[in-house]
Amino acid sequence: MSAESPDATVASAPPQLYREIPRAEWARLAADMAQPLTETEIVQLRGLGDRLDLDEVRDVYLPLSRLLSLYASATKRLGAETAGFLGESDTTTPFVVGVAGSVAVGKSTIARLLRELMSRWADTPRVELVTTDGFLYPNAELERRGLMDRKGFPESYDTRALIDFLAEIKGGAPEAHAPYYSHIRYDIVPDARVTVRRPDVVIVEGLNVLQPPPAPHDVAVSDFFDFSIYVDADAVDITSWYVDRFLALRQGAFSDPSSFFNVFADLTDEEAVEKALGFWNSINLPNLEENVLPTRHRANLVLRKGPGHTVQQVQLRKL
Repeated sequence: MSAESPDATVASAPPQLYREIPRAEWARLAADMAQPLTETEIVQLRGLGDRLDLDEVRDVYLPLSRLLSLYASATKRLGAETAGFLGESDTTTPFVVGVAGSVAVGKSTIARLLRELMSRWADTPRVELVTTDGFLYPNAELERRGLMDRKGFPESYDTRALIDFLAEIKGGAPEAHAPYYSHIRYDIVPDARVTVRRPDVVIVEGLNVLQPPPAPHDVAVSDFFDFSIYVDADAVDITSWYVDRFLALRQGAFSDPSSFFNVFADLTDEEAVEKALGFWNSINLPNLEENVLPTRHRANLVLRKGPGHTVQQVQLRKL
């Protein structure tokens, strides 16, 4: 299958399940909303290669953050009313948002941005972000299992640990702990962890968070989500963004002597493009086609990006 046509064999959801909202129509929802972030803050949140600016935040992510805050508030009210109906004390737990999509599509930037925007709404002041990178098996274990060349595929994650973590959050535990992943070391950092202490919202970002359960009676990661987002784009565009990001990293993070990818720092432009396309075509594109893209229809909301790395359409699942 070519990079230009991965959708050809991917079953899509029936179109009547989603409202298809053009960007201009979606942007009008933010007409009366104040822009809470400065340009400097947006630059700090922006990932390599992303075209995130004040217009994109105002038109796309400000109304999305408000919608999510409304969903979170409504879920909290429903939890309280259910507890009252049952004659129990209110034990409403954090509202969990999943963010899925390909490598290089910009989901990490979106997750960071939503964390900042949602925390500015009065209903959801405490928002935490957890990435599933922390639940990758350590490199030594991946090597033992022969999975280093499939890092990012579903089998490279300790899904049981991720499910246990989310079960603690949705079970109302006072705090839950996740492993910490270093992108410089390209590995889990022993004895380091991320701690989540019952915030209003937890955002969980990762490639495979919308995967169905491996067997009918198993639990899926997405079973713990109250709302889910899929960041979508044509594979040919994502390929270009991936290569551009690799070239940018070669000038930045790869130059750090402690970086796992320091061996690529001195590549010529031509060599770097060839290396990036090799990684993309052998690992990331197959993972997108086989595992990530087929989960798109499971999302509550799809952000559809165009070639310029900006959102052109929002698809919102009907209630």
